[in-house]
Amino acid sequence: MTSPSLGLAHFWAQGDNVSHLVALALLVMSVGSWTLMLHKLLAHWRVRHTLRTGLDAFWAAPSRAVAVDTLRREDRSLIFATLATDAERAAQAYEQKSCGGIGAGVDASEFIGRTLQQSIVHAQARVESGLTFLASVGSTAPFVGLFGTVWGIYHALIGLSGAARMSIDQVAGPVGEALVMTAAGLFVAIPAVLAYNACTRANRLVLAQLDGFAHSLHAFLVAGVRVASPARAAD
Repeated sequence: MTSPSLGLAHFWAQGDNVSHLVALALLVMSVGSWTLMLHKLLAHWRVRHTLRTGLDAFWAAPSRAVAVDTLRREDRSLIFATLATDAERAAQAYEQKSCGGIGAGVDASEFIGRTLQQSIVHAQARVESGLTFLASVGSTAPFVGLFGTVWGIYHALIGLSGAARMSIDQVAGPVGEALVMTAAGLFVAIPAVLAYNACTRANRLVLAQLDGFAHSLHAFLVAGVRVASPARAAD
């Protein structure tokens, strides 16, 4: 029967600075990854809200200015609204400067297209922010936990080396507590890996919708063709 003195509190009390540092590192990684996961979940919900209502309201607006203002109010993610704002500003700048000067030789399609491309690049960087942290946590947390286990076992064996007589109970307790570090590393890594895969798929769908919206904007601002709302992202 396990002694009541053995447990996480006992392991923490018996651990040294290295064991404490490893445990705190895993705690920081866990808190950071879960905070980022909740933030990404909220951001994805905002994008889905925009896809359901924001784009329809944008295309139903009577003018370009009203459309952009409507999308700013409806787009809680600000991704699609930023793209529309940049495109509208580019169209206005072209209309004001294309009559003379260096703007006279610039094609409207190319000018607005480059603006949309730059805006998409910035949106992609914003959408994919934090994925590197999730990938790093998912790949390193098991090894951090394993290091804590090895160090804990080493520390426990050093503590027992001076004993004249040792039983299996004396060894099993400290070693078992040290193995908790491996479990902690997996507990931190598995949600981070699953969240990374889910965010990668969700971001791919969002960027596909953003690219389709950009093409629709380009056609509307250059040729005056109002394209129907793009297909909704798959669940």
